[in-house]
Amino acid sequence: MAAGNPGVLDRRTLNRSLLARQLLTTRAELSTSQALGHLVGMQSQAPNPPYIGLWTRLAGFRTDDLADLITAREAVRLVLMRGTIHLVTADDCLALRPVLQGSLERSLKGAFGRKLEGLDPAQVVTYGRELVEGEPLTLGGLGARLAERWPDRDPFALANAVRNLVPLVQVPPRGLWGESGQAVHTTAESWLGRPLAADTTPDTLVERYLAAFGPATVKDIQAWSGMTRLADAVARLRPRLRGFRDENGQELIDLADAPLPDPDTPVPVRFLPEFDNILLSHADRSRIITEEHRKRVFTRNGLIRSTFLVDGFVSGLWRIEQHRTTATLILEPFQRLRARDRDALAAEGERLLSFAAASATARDVRFD
Repeated sequence: MAAGNPGVLDRRTLNRSLLARQLLTTRAELSTSQALGHLVGMQSQAPNPPYIGLWTRLAGFRTDDLADLITAREAVRLVLMRGTIHLVTADDCLALRPVLQGSLERSLKGAFGRKLEGLDPAQVVTYGRELVEGEPLTLGGLGARLAERWPDRDPFALANAVRNLVPLVQVPPRGLWGESGQAVHTTAESWLGRPLAADTTPDTLVERYLAAFGPATVKDIQAWSGMTRLADAVARLRPRLRGFRDENGQELIDLADAPLPDPDTPVPVRFLPEFDNILLSHADRSRIITEEHRKRVFTRNGLIRSTFLVDGFVSGLWRIEQHRTTATLILEPFQRLRARDRDALAAEGERLLSFAAASATARDVRFD
């Protein structure tokens, strides 16, 4: 907290709180399913990043721990927060999708409204469900089949109409470590054998966000979820919340019993995968990354590059280059590192290589 004002939370206090709630101050003794639930899922544009994200957060995590959940239909990949692919538990798939439905409908209208104008959404939904429940399809394949019914419409727009209006999950082998294959879709209800939840109020979602990412502003919650007008939900929850201010005077809300670690708490170096939600879940990201560094991590074509943390803040990029039986972890620091931080990154990097490039017989860590 800011010195002399217990109601103001400074940047380091917010940083340490975020790291603790993101399971990054010490590797957690949680099951993979428990971690996915606590984190409210993991962004998963590509199949492998969630595996790295769980490895860096959980003690003893193995790739099979997540792959087995996916094949057992206990975890799924589908469009959720911000209209992006997330990996969540089966329970959260059924609970979160109805809450986020309105925001997905708005994003569909914004992206494809003109191309879908005049269509009856109910007819598209009914036929789209029939198609993917009869045979899991890629978005391209779904669009082509839909265009047979509506030949004057753009196939990509039709496919996205179904994806945003119907909870489509990606079925294995997509999402399995080391496996390849296109993303093919069916409905969540048919894949999981259960209906969606009936509750569409966002209150529980707000509380779960705070448990994983708080303290935060209303704008932060909206940036993470892709939803709008969440002030009403916060107003309903206020009797169970506590309030603070950040150093810019913005109101922060938090769960009444959520921990606020000491800002001087030492934290280990950590490797974060591409698209990690810790970088995407606040309107003001200064608690984890500076604006200067954000420009180097967030690319113009929408990629979020793999990063590493030193003293809790994004301090550089990493990538693994593999050639036959050799794997090299290449670190690109944003500034000169202290010797002890280089040593810590090298040691943690070797552990990362042992996990992510297990088949390599020769491994090396290199600083660029």
